[in-house]
Amino acid sequence: MSTTLAFDVYGTLVDTHGVVAALQGLIGDNAANFSQTWRDKQLEYSFRRGLMQNYEPFTVCTSNALDYTCMFYGVDLTQEQKAMLLASYRSLPAFKDVEDGLKNLTANNYRLFAFSNGTANAVKGLLLEAGIRGYFEGVVSVDDLKSFKPNPAVYSHFLREAQAKGSDAWLISSNPFDVIGAISAGMRAAWVKRSRDAIFDPWGIDPTITVENLGELLEKLPGK
Repeated sequence: MSTTLAFDVYGTLVDTHGVVAALQGLIGDNAANFSQTWRDKQLEYSFRRGLMQNYEPFTVCTSNALDYTCMFYGVDLTQEQKAMLLASYRSLPAFKDVEDGLKNLTANNYRLFAFSNGTANAVKGLLLEAGIRGYFEGVVSVDDLKSFKPNPAVYSHFLREAQAKGSDAWLISSNPFDVIGAISAGMRAAWVKRSRDAIFDPWGIDPTITVENLGELLEKLPGK
């Protein structure tokens, strides 16, 4: 059976800081810091909702995190400006290495799936906008379970949907919490270390492999 690869989307395939250009037009030089706080709060809110079992879709976490970030930095945006920023989250750019990396993996008979905290419709639209939808056999969303990564149930859900076994399935993610979650649930995982400054959580659970970009995956993954 071909090896199954579950690709995280936000931060792994598409650049969540693609909103910086839009932010610069609104808040100027502090756009990068604003973007990072927005992303950090987006993830925090998904973790908290998952633990509380008080689910709302990832789009709600993103919107709530934007409201928080505006208050944190004292930025007074109109509802129209917020709507524009949220719309930019639906058309984030793919990282430069992504398309060639996916193309090579597909050519070598790996099974590729997108596996995301986003809803299936949101992720499909995002992948289409980024020009990479055609490389994926399917899209699996945590929304089906009304929970978020790294709940172990969502990784089991992925395996069921992809009709794969944990020993034959890999998570590919730039997010350490996601890598640790997948390994804890019985999968193998590749950490995409997109920044030299990125730190992997020192929990004693290491990535199966570490790569700096998707082009290195083909060299380091086991045979098909």
